[in-house]
Amino acid sequence: MSPGPARGRTSAAEGGAPRRGPVRRWQLVRAGRDAVPPSTRRFMARARQRRMRAALPWALAAGVLALVGLVAWTVLGTGLLGVREVKVEGAGLVTPVQVRDAVGVPDGVPLARVDLAAAARRVGALAPVERATVSRDWPDALVVRVTERTPVAAVPQGEAFALVDRTGVAFRTVARRPAGLPVVKVARPAADDPGTRAALEVLVALTPQLRAELADVSVEGLARISLRLRGDRTVVWGDATRSTDKARVATALLGEDTDRIDVSAPDVVTFR
Repeated sequence: MSPGPARGRTSAAEGGAPRRGPVRRWQLVRAGRDAVPPSTRRFMARARQRRMRAALPWALAAGVLALVGLVAWTVLGTGLLGVREVKVEGAGLVTPVQVRDAVGVPDGVPLARVDLAAAARRVGALAPVERATVSRDWPDALVVRVTERTPVAAVPQGEAFALVDRTGVAFRTVARRPAGLPVVKVARPAADDPGTRAALEVLVALTPQLRAELADVSVEGLARISLRLRGDRTVVWGDATRSTDKARVATALLGEDTDRIDVSAPDVVTFR
C-alpha cells in the first residue's frame, strides 16, 4: 500500500472537513426593493396608480350612494326627523287645537313624508278659514298659516246672526250683530245661493252715503231687492244689474223728502 495517498487524506482530515459536492457560486439575499430593477419598480408603481385612478370614481360613487341611502332612510324611514310640533299662525276665530286636529298628522310621522297640500285642504275646510298653507320647519315641526274669513254682512237667523264673507260663505253665528256690519235678509245664506250673491253685489256697489244710511238689504226674489234706510225710507232696487248706476241715482235723491225711491229702472226714477 502506497503511503503517499494516505498521507494526503490524513493531511486533509487534519486540515479540516473535506469539501463535498460542487463549489457554491451564488449568494442568498432577502427579497426587497434592491432585488427588483428600478425600471421594473417604476412600471409597477405606474400600474398601481392607473388602477387606483380607475377605481377612484367607482369608490366615490359607492360612497355617495351609501351616504344618500343613509340620509334617505333617516329622513323618510325613521322618526328621527318626525313631527313633534304643529305651529299655528293667524288663527283667531278658530283655536290652535281645532287647526291641529284638522291637520291630522300624528306625532312621529317623518316630516318629509307629510302631504302638505292635503293638510292645507283639511285646515281650509274649517268654516272660518278662507285659506291655509302648511310648510315644514326642520327638524321636527309643521307651520300652519291661516287666513280667516272677513265678514261683510250679517244675516238674521232667528235671534242670532250668521256672518257671511265676500263670497257668501256663512262661517260663524253670533248672538248680536257686530257694530258697523250691514244686515242682509235672505232665506238661506250660502255661497251657492243666488239671493245671497245678488245682495252682496248690491252691497259692493253702494256709495259711502248710502252705506251710512243703510239699515238692511232685503232679497225677496232675484228681481225684488230693496234697501231700507234710516227713517224708515225704502229704495226699490229691482234686480242686481246696473247696481252702480242705481246707487249713484239713489244717492242723488237722498236729500228729497220722500219715503220711497224706485231705482229699479235707473233711467226712469220714481219716488213718492
